[in-house]
Formats: sequence, structure tokens, C-alpha cells
Amino acid sequence: MSTVRSSDGTELGYSQVGSGPAVILVDGATGFRAFNQTSAQIAELLSGSFTVYTYDRRGRGESGWNEASTTPYDDELADLAAIISAAGGSAAVWGISSGGILGLEAARAGLPITKLAVYEPPFIVSDIRPPLPDDYVEQLQAAIADGRREDAAKIFLIKAVGMPEEYLGGIIESPFWQTMLDVAHTIANDGAIVGKTMSGDPTTLDRYAGLAVETLVAYGDATDASIIEGDQLLAKVLPSATLEVLPGQTHDVAADAIAPVLLRFFS
Repeated sequence: MSTVRSSDGTELGYSQVGSGPAVILVDGATGFRAFNQTSAQIAELLSGSFTVYTYDRRGRGESGWNEASTTPYDDELADLAAIISAAGGSAAVWGISSGGILGLEAARAGLPITKLAVYEPPFIVSDIRPPLPDDYVEQLQAAIADGRREDAAKIFLIKAVGMPEEYLGGIIESPFWQTMLDVAHTIANDGAIVGKTMSGDPTTLDRYAGLAVETLVAYGDATDASIIEGDQLLAKVLPSATLEVLPGQTHDVAADAIAPVLLRFFS
């Protein structure tokens, strides 16, 4: 493992494989290298053409956490900037789910991203499903401040993921539950990155209308209808976008389904 420090001193753990131009893979909510094997598989599949970087977003895996921070949005952008710097000063970026929104926000903020690919950023742009509550981030922060990690995880699964409450029992009984509890304090960071883009208001995507970076927007045709709707709108809003639909794929995209798309786009 290699490490780099973000602007507030937080140490970030990252890995790299391959050779060639830099590509950085950004996980979504709760994901990190030791848990999300898909990112490692994608990295290996791209490593013949690129130097691929995967990193643990702050507070997860082998990356540190700054309890005193009150600026999660700025922190996450600074972290990605630090990884880009470690990769040589510029890089192509791929982000999945809220990691895709982080990539879009980083490009909007002017980080040196050469090309951007996003897979199923979870935009809600209509009443097709309930929007995030206006106080979603505050609910998460309050739960963590009170030591209620279980409640924070449940808030995320029900209100952000859209999981029916009656399904929680199976999740709680699975090995995944402890992993989620371990990173529950980081979920509010994703909420800060997502912002109002899950509010049901299509005009929230207008923020990306001036994005100059060439962008690939991809989703699976077997995924949630709200994600398909939001990503189709994103591709229309972006001035330089390619839309790719992956047959049979859901939000948990298979590495061998997305890697050839990324290889073609980043090349």
C-alpha cells in the first residue's frame, strides 16, 4: 500500500497497478479496497494500457479520518486532488454511484481530470421514487454523534438506497452489516457530495451544463428506473457526453462488463 496526505493532513491509502496514462477509480458509499473487489478487478483489466489507482475514501479501510472536520464536501474534493497529484498531476477518473457524483463535482471544481466516466450516479430527477429528505445529512450526523451507527446505516439504506424496511433483517444478518457499521460515520460525506441531486428536481443537474471534460455516462438496463431516468438526463445536460447502456447490468456492475467500455473510452 502507498499513502498520500490530503490538504488537511489526513492520510489516504491507495494502490496502483499497470503502466501507461493514469486512471483513478472512485468508490461509492461504503466502498473501499478491501471490501469492493470489483474495483480491483477493473484495475487489473485496465492495467495493460493504464496505470490504475484505487484508493480508500477517508474514514474507510486504510485511510484516516478527521473528526474535527466540518467541510466533508471540500475534504472529499481535496482527497481526490491528492490522489491525482500522486498519479502525476492529471488523470482520467471513473466513479461509481456517489463516487460518480464526486467525479462530476471534481471536474466542475476544475481538478485536472482528462476524461471522466461515471456509472449510475444516483440522481433523482422526478417523483419516480421518494427524494432524499432535506435534512438527510443532518440525520446521519446526529446518529453518528450519538453513537448510533446502526441507525445511520438504516437511514442510508432506506432513504438513500431506497431499500424497503422489511428487507433490513436480511442485511443485518449478513456479514456485510458489520462492514457497513465500520464505515457508517462516512456516509454523511456521500450525502454532502450528492447534495440536492437526489431531490426530485431535474434542474439540479443544470450545475453540470458547463462541464467541459469529455464524459462517459453509463448505466445497466436492469437497474432501478430512477437511476436510468437521472442518467439519461445527465447525458443530455452535459455538453460533451457519451451515453452507454450495459445489457443485463444492475447497480452492482460486473468488472468484465464495464472494463471494456472504460478501456475504449479512456483510449
